[in-house]
Amino acid sequence: MEEVRKKILKNKNIPWVILMCAVALVLNLSGASLASAIHLPIYLDTIGTLLAAIIGGYLPGIFVGFVSNFIKASSDPTAIYYECLSVIMAVVASWFEQKGYLRRFGGIVAFTVIASLIGGGLGSLLTWFLYGFAAEGITVPFVKQLYESGSFSPFMAQITGDVFIDFVDKVINMIFILPIYILTPENIRRKFRLNGWQQNPLEDKDELRAGSSNNRSISIRTKMMFMITSALMIIAIVSTVIGYSLYLEDSIENHRYLAEGVASTVAGVVEPYRINDYIDLGYSAIGYVRTENNLYDIRNSSPDIEYLYVYRILPDGCHVVFDLDTDDLKGAEAGEIIPFDDSFAPYIDALLAGEEIEPIITDDTYGWLLTVYKPIVDENGVTQAYACIDISMDRLRSNGYAFLAKQISLFIGTFILILAIGLWIIRYNLIYPVNTMAMAATNFAYHMEDQPDDSVDRVKALQICTGDEIENLYMAFSKMTEDSVDYVNEIQEKTDTIQEMQNSLILVLADMVESRDKNTGDHVRKTAIYTDVIMKELIKEGIYTDVLTPEFVNDVYNSAPLHDIGKISVSDVILNKPGKLTDEEFAEMKKHTTAGSEIISRVIEMVPESSYLYTAKDLAEFHHEKWNGTGYPHGISGEEIPLSARIMAVADVFDALVSKRSYKEGMPVEKALGIIREGIGTHFDPYVAQAFLNAEEEVRKVLEGKWEA
Repeated sequence: MEEVRKKILKNKNIPWVILMCAVALVLNLSGASLASAIHLPIYLDTIGTLLAAIIGGYLPGIFVGFVSNFIKASSDPTAIYYECLSVIMAVVASWFEQKGYLRRFGGIVAFTVIASLIGGGLGSLLTWFLYGFAAEGITVPFVKQLYESGSFSPFMAQITGDVFIDFVDKVINMIFILPIYILTPENIRRKFRLNGWQQNPLEDKDELRAGSSNNRSISIRTKMMFMITSALMIIAIVSTVIGYSLYLEDSIENHRYLAEGVASTVAGVVEPYRINDYIDLGYSAIGYVRTENNLYDIRNSSPDIEYLYVYRILPDGCHVVFDLDTDDLKGAEAGEIIPFDDSFAPYIDALLAGEEIEPIITDDTYGWLLTVYKPIVDENGVTQAYACIDISMDRLRSNGYAFLAKQISLFIGTFILILAIGLWIIRYNLIYPVNTMAMAATNFAYHMEDQPDDSVDRVKALQICTGDEIENLYMAFSKMTEDSVDYVNEIQEKTDTIQEMQNSLILVLADMVESRDKNTGDHVRKTAIYTDVIMKELIKEGIYTDVLTPEFVNDVYNSAPLHDIGKISVSDVILNKPGKLTDEEFAEMKKHTTAGSEIISRVIEMVPESSYLYTAKDLAEFHHEKWNGTGYPHGISGEEIPLSARIMAVADVFDALVSKRSYKEGMPVEKALGIIREGIGTHFDPYVAQAFLNAEEEVRKVLEGKWEA
């Protein structure tokens, strides 16, 4: 088995596949570098991925696309999030090649469009979630131009621009790839297709059969794919939920620190002893404008600060001290009273008491906000007002979407790679070995009778060496087939011996019967041979082929010697009378047909499953019936007479005519053939008699002792 493993290992083309993947990686990276260096508005970073997928298959293409983006991520971290697009394109490219579509113009166009929809369409959606409108990528100038034309919304401008640019990119890719693919001979391309044979490699047609699923229910491949997919999905969902939860928790905590820090700064800027003047006089109060300008500077220090205001909390509502304007909303004037929001109802008592409250997160009229109230305390420790900061959480929401998009994109690419590796391992370590054993078992059963040794050789030729339970199964299967053939051969030898004994006993019995009328026994042998000659001629001429099966022919030939077995009940006087029989004697002689039928019927009762005995019964009972219904013992006609008996009738009459008997000399062949010809349609079945006449050459060989079965 070790020699087998070494032989199979030589058939693996891993070095060629590694070389192809290395070249493909270089093409991806150098193409991307070239496009960047000369400022081309295209990518050129999937040439190697598509080439590897088209020539090498799913797994090499997926691997090249996956690794390329990881390498590019060392200089451009965002590249890692787009590896799922390269992986999906590799799968599609390999599928198009396997279906033969890339050898037709329509298929090439279809693939180019689909690839650009993957790279441009899905890529545009990913970019939208990661960065928003026209924020990243080489398509930004074109996308902005489309948007500024007024014909597109921001989203449609980005999708349209990205798909168009990617289509141009994929056209250039295919212009480079197709000549290599088309001009490379098939025997060379085979070297770059990754295989993992754990057995003797199969021919293309057998590989296709062994790789297909023809099952009553669900195939092993589907079950394993479901298991792998389910496991990866569970891991992805759990890890994404945990990661997203931790991300939100950490981001909210950072926003809280920011809000508290800004609120503390504001509390230090606003002078508490001037609060009353600020509320009563507003801009007329000393230091109001200066303080407000400082507050604007503080608010503008961070884009996350949505609203900054200072309130004095009294039972009738929030009295405005400062309320800074925003681009979208003008702030309230000093001294205005703002009613309490419903979301603050639980905190009103604490605020009225001048206490510090925990940060509040709300998502209502003014959006998703983190609100921090910091007491502004005078020198006596009395809270005069609150420095209020609203931190916008919308950025957190968009960052959360970007985080999820990154997680999903990384998962999709990794998922496809792991699934492809898993299916590749399953195919060569499970599917092919099991299905080839099943195919071998089917062929073994089919050829068991005629080619048993060849069936064993075919099983041994599989040489499955997976090194696991599959190999154990194969070894047991191989041993079982060899033992089965030995057992069948042994049974066949015994069956042949029994058959020879049976045929010999039939001939001996027939000779004993025939010897009573001084016959040497040649009659029983020759009539059997004549039936064989007739049946072969009928088959040759395409007559009665629905009846003349190999089993039928064999039964007639082997049971023919028993056609006169009933003569054992006829007296020797009648059998050996040299002259013509009287009517009474002839009537006695005719009884040998029914007597023979009764004798064989009794044997059938003891051996009911011997089909040749039923044929022997028909021969014994009906071989003296005539086509026109004037025969005996029943006087039936035409096809009412069994075909075996109609054949025997011709053979029996002819041999009786040409053979020497105790009461006559043998007739010349020509005259005997003439009598057979005259009996067509009256004594004999026309087709059977004519077939006998057509086989005259074979008939003469029988008479001369030169005939061979």
